[in-house]
Amino acid sequence: MMMNKIKGISSAFCLVLSAFKKPFVLFILTAAILFLAAPAIAQRVQLSPANPKLGDTISVVIQDASKQGSKPTVRMDDRAYPMFAIAPTTYRAFLPTTPLDKPGIRQIQVQVDGQVENLSVNVGDRTFPVQRIRIASSRSGGLEPTQHELDRVAAFRQLVTPEKYWNGPFMPPSRARRSTGYGVRRYYNGVFAKDYYHRGLDFAGAQGSPVVAPAPGKVALVGKLAEGFRLHGNTIGIDHGQGVTSVFLHLSRIDVQEGDLVKTGQVIGAIGSTGASTGPHLHWGLYVNGKSIDPAPWLAQTME
Repeated sequence: MMMNKIKGISSAFCLVLSAFKKPFVLFILTAAILFLAAPAIAQRVQLSPANPKLGDTISVVIQDASKQGSKPTVRMDDRAYPMFAIAPTTYRAFLPTTPLDKPGIRQIQVQVDGQVENLSVNVGDRTFPVQRIRIASSRSGGLEPTQHELDRVAAFRQLVTPEKYWNGPFMPPSRARRSTGYGVRRYYNGVFAKDYYHRGLDFAGAQGSPVVAPAPGKVALVGKLAEGFRLHGNTIGIDHGQGVTSVFLHLSRIDVQEGDLVKTGQVIGAIGSTGASTGPHLHWGLYVNGKSIDPAPWLAQTME
């Protein structure tokens, strides 16, 4: 049916434009055929989850793309997000959301093969608990981080390497029970941290119990309390590729070095209480394109 429609339009163009030069006619016909043959952008885009909430990672998959040799682009909130090929003519981008964002309609601009379309997604609200904790400054040498650790952690979180190391769902980095969930708002020593939320999951394990890699990746950060990591404590950062990174804080022991490639389930260190910590536990944070997202969905399903 589509070919008949295209043939009909081609004949009409030839009759109407017979007075023009052939190159012009061919240009018009080619543009018309491409327009009719290309499916609408919205039909080629898959957004998941269907009903995202604050803290979720929104996956944007574009199929049947780049037939003209150009990579699709995706923007949200006036920020462009990197796209990666996950199959021939199929691309994917991850859009992070956080508890500090406002719930409601978000506009996602998709450009594919020269066509641009704005898609809307409703990001639902979430209720995050509030905690009040006290930390003795003597435990960590002071609650204020050093500029050295801030710079190193910030650079690590911004990594967007083209390799994709993981395949399938992530696994918990510890067998210990989860003591604090993602997104918790806190008062530290009586002062509310306005622009803060708990950026990860805490596991209340015993001192020295193993910490494992939740997914394959490359160790891109090793920070030690003795080297100025007085807030994070002994720290490991794993680059899982394509803007996805994991950070592990307050460790008592580090068993890897920067540059090491690690596998899922490989022991990388041990639970401790170094840095700003009230007791032995592991803090695992998962970052997507520089923002801290809820790791729980990554444990429950495959994020390709």
